Amino acid sequence: MSKKKKPQMDTDRHGLIGDIREIISQARSLTRRSVNSLQVISNYLIGMRIVFEEQGGVARAEYGKETIKHLAKELTKEFGHGYSLSNLKNMRKFFLEYSSDEKSQTLSGFFEQPQISQTASAQSSQEKSQTLSRKLDVTQIAQALSAQLPLSWSHYLFLMGISNLDERKFYEIESANEGWSLRELKRQFNSSLYERLALSKDKEGVKRLSEQGQLVEKHADVIKDPLVLEFLGFKEHHRYSETDLETAIIDKLEHFLLELSKGFLFEARQKRFTFDEDHFFVDLVFYNRLLRCYVIIDLKIGELKHQDLGQMQMYVNYFDRHVKLPDEQPTIGIVLCKKKKDSLVEITLPEGANIHATKYQTYLPDKEALKKQLEEAQAEWEATHEDSSAVSKNGGNNE
Repeated sequence: MSKKKKPQMDTDRHGLIGDIREIISQARSLTRRSVNSLQVISNYLIGMRIVFEEQGGVARAEYGKETIKHLAKELTKEFGHGYSLSNLKNMRKFFLEYSSDEKSQTLSGFFEQPQISQTASAQSSQEKSQTLSRKLDVTQIAQALSAQLPLSWSHYLFLMGISNLDERKFYEIESANEGWSLRELKRQFNSSLYERLALSKDKEGVKRLSEQGQLVEKHADVIKDPLVLEFLGFKEHHRYSETDLETAIIDKLEHFLLELSKGFLFEARQKRFTFDEDHFFVDLVFYNRLLRCYVIIDLKIGELKHQDLGQMQMYVNYFDRHVKLPDEQPTIGIVLCKKKKDSLVEITLPEGANIHATKYQTYLPDKEALKKQLEEAQAEWEATHEDSSAVSKNGGNNE
């Protein structure tokens, strides 16, 4: 019985290895650009070249598998382990995940993309590769694509592991806009930032998260419930005082500012003010430059009481009347507590008050539970919207 013959590997004749060799060589020579940017663009182009080879080559899955294996072997021999089989597969996936009409239009001025058509099929693979090589200029392509692919290769590897496309887009936008390191990106993902923000929004608001990232336009945009303070290093059942909590926050102030939201600046701890010869102390005072207002925080390690909200109301009134400038926005007060009852908050505070009671937790949330909660909330929003539309439609018919 004769052995099954493997598809012939003619990648050298097709110019595949030569094209990718040229991409790598040109990218390595561009020392004036950042290493991260060059790696991302180089990997994007390699992924694209592999996909083009699959589109224009033999239309058999076995051929594609053997081609990329052969390519990995040759490139690893010449350039090292960065071009292993698994890495080439990631580059291929990167191009497929992040290619778009906008990027294709950007690249079209530099070289022609082989098209899957009768004309392209009639053109030999060698001719296609020559067309690609003639117009390939990694210097110009890097300049054109750097703004569209602003993150590091490590960032994109992590982002490609997020299956929810809206969630992935949100973290991509926030990483680019806020300059998150890979470590910070992972921390925000593990703290379920997307789910926590999405739970406070309607369906359109959730959509905007994936299109624009987190926007800070009104007071409610800086309120998260809960705040996740796992970076303090306290265990879930750790015993600590309010002073211990405050000190730990100050020691990890950079992390705390990132967890709060965007635009926060730290002003003071235990800020004293005097009223009728009595001294009062606000635990933490911040200023939000986007909202142009003070944000004052009082820390409570136990369950929230109505007296805590009354005290915060006094603090806010004082700041509004004696501290803020006339052209600044009203002060926001946040009571950060371990436990609270929403019914107590609702009955204690007047409607429209700039005071909020927010829970904190010193451990990462259950991401799967939050995802399920978000799915249920979205289903409820959709059902409510459908009911409203039906009522409106029936009402119009009756008229």
